[in-house]
Amino acid sequence: MATSASSAAATDMEALYQQRLARYVTAMRNEKPDMIPIRPFVAEFTGTYAGYDCQQLAHDYNQAFDAACRCAADFDWDAVVANMVYVWTGLAQVIGLNYFGIPGIDVPPHHGFQYREPPEEEAFMRPEEYDQLIEDPTGYLLNVWLPRVARPVQRPGEPVTLEHNLSFLKGGMAMLQYFSGFPSQINRLRTESGTVSAIAGIFKAPMDIIADKLRGYFGLVTDLMERPEKVMAACEALMPFLYNVATTTADPDKNVPIGYWMHRGCVPFVTPDQFDNIYWPTVKPIIEELWADGHQTLFYAEGNWDYHLERFAELPDLSIVYHVDQGDIFKVHEALGGKFCLSGGIPNYLLAFSSPEEVRECCKKVIDGVARDGGYIMDASAIMQNDSRVENVRAMTDFTRQHGGYADGHSTAGPPVGKSTFVRDDPNRQSRMPSPPPGAMPPGSVVPWQREAKRYTEFTGDVELVKSIWDGIDGFANMYIWQILLSF
Repeated sequence: MATSASSAAATDMEALYQQRLARYVTAMRNEKPDMIPIRPFVAEFTGTYAGYDCQQLAHDYNQAFDAACRCAADFDWDAVVANMVYVWTGLAQVIGLNYFGIPGIDVPPHHGFQYREPPEEEAFMRPEEYDQLIEDPTGYLLNVWLPRVARPVQRPGEPVTLEHNLSFLKGGMAMLQYFSGFPSQINRLRTESGTVSAIAGIFKAPMDIIADKLRGYFGLVTDLMERPEKVMAACEALMPFLYNVATTTADPDKNVPIGYWMHRGCVPFVTPDQFDNIYWPTVKPIIEELWADGHQTLFYAEGNWDYHLERFAELPDLSIVYHVDQGDIFKVHEALGGKFCLSGGIPNYLLAFSSPEEVRECCKKVIDGVARDGGYIMDASAIMQNDSRVENVRAMTDFTRQHGGYADGHSTAGPPVGKSTFVRDDPNRQSRMPSPPPGAMPPGSVVPWQREAKRYTEFTGDVELVKSIWDGIDGFANMYIWQILLSF
């Protein structure tokens, strides 16, 4: 009897999951589902709700996993990120990364982790090193950049220490452990609360990579004035590598989008000409290529990107989901609503400092002004940290459920999104990716098989088997350095 009851409960939970997945995907295809999906990007808020402080969430990812599952089970949400407190500071600590303030070590335990950008004269990449980055992006990251950002790591030719060896040994094993935890976490969300994992994969713009982790923002804007051709060449050199990370981490079922975290590439951080001539030409082809693969990209437009809406409208219909932070969501809807699904637009200051009634009033304005024809996902403007009040997040959730239904809506998942309009298997389609620099380690590899194979005088068996195993393990080394750059 108990077995029968648990089996029925599992069946009901799976049915709820499929209903939510179909609702979420339908909205992302800019159609009208049965009701507005709710997909809050909740980070430290999960700790506020579940009783964890910021140190616990950042330093013990199992507690972050538990907090996310607790929120997903207790709130009526369609999708969440499996762990929005994504930087595992335990991993940053064992690698020896020097650009994080870790809760409970460098900052108080009730503060979120902090990124510490060095002054321009101490930037992790020197201005005279552009050519090295351009010639071999992966080699530069491993041999020059990593020794500067990871305290124990020595450059080639320097004395190797125990701490150097342990940075790679512990760091590699810890990263594999962390990433291996996500499939079970995603399954927990599905089986315990019928909740969809909201995104898969990661992408950042080449220029943002230079500003975030290489030259720093001040270094970048100096270079845009003094050596713009080097910035452009570096962005072009990074393109195939960032595309490779995005595709290899994306949802294989092509339901949920790749997260694109948009940082300081917009006006007024850069000039309109710099955006139009460097930033956008090295982003647009990657988004189009991902769409050719059938992957939508979530433009998480942190800050205000309203100046560039005309450029975003150049992308193929449905190819992105556009998230509104400090932009004017009604202006965004007018410019992009006919082409793409929108999300967000509920200001974080309301969720932190206002009353539930004010939150409900804002939700009504957004639903009435943006969501009437579908193609909208309810969320706060930005990632919710530990200042968001539980009663306000619940007000956003409950109001959307009560007033976000569509009498004429549907929820049909259908085939992968890109299949009907922008297909990869068109024999005449040309790749939009520039080729990797000659002599560079190719995307996805650190020691390519062609180089490794030269070590052997002969093969007595199946060469392709040896190659496939080598390529797979070599891919882990590639993942290690590029995930440090993009994710940690």
